[in-house]
Amino acid sequence: MNPNPNRDQIETLYETPFLKCYDLQYAEGKHYFAASRNGKDDLVARKTGEAFRSMLPDAVTVAVVLHLPENQTRLLMSYEYRYPVGQFLLSPVAGLLDPEDRSEAEPLVSAAIREIKEECGLTVRETDKVYVLNPCAFSTPGMTDESNAFLCAEITLDSTDALDHGGAVGSELFDGFELLDRKRALEIFRTGRDEHGNFYSLAAWMVLSIFLSLFPE
Repeated sequence: MNPNPNRDQIETLYETPFLKCYDLQYAEGKHYFAASRNGKDDLVARKTGEAFRSMLPDAVTVAVVLHLPENQTRLLMSYEYRYPVGQFLLSPVAGLLDPEDRSEAEPLVSAAIREIKEECGLTVRETDKVYVLNPCAFSTPGMTDESNAFLCAEITLDSTDALDHGGAVGSELFDGFELLDRKRALEIFRTGRDEHGNFYSLAAWMVLSIFLSLFPE
């Protein structure tokens, strides 16, 4: 039995411009409560199988890999304040798809390039590479239908002088960059803690995994 929610029995319990909470009734008298960024008509739970398999994610997460002089390869991450946990967390470049991204021929690549510029101050050039690794993965499907695509961006730089958080928008708040070599990335990956001893997000763990698997010594 596939307990799909009754599409006519989805009740909005709480709604803000950025987050909503729903009651998904999937059988008589049986309810499941879920959070979403989406309006009621756009909930993933309401999609047909075909629409589900062709959907775009809410956001992109990008493993930004810098190719620097003297054959140095570094994973670029930042410390970003994450309000629900009240801490600056080691974080990859990430952000929601804008409507403009969705109209592009390659929406995920478009969003990734824009986020790299906003969060890092770097302009992706034609000689750089940005490619999709996973087109849509659900963050915490037991609680929310939020989804992310994972991409890799390989950027060649003569120096890191252009790195800048000045393009941060809205509530985004950053506290510096980390340029991780393989040894440091592996230590953070294995221990589950950053250089301050703090935990980090599953998205950060995934980006560390991408860097370690795609860019061996």
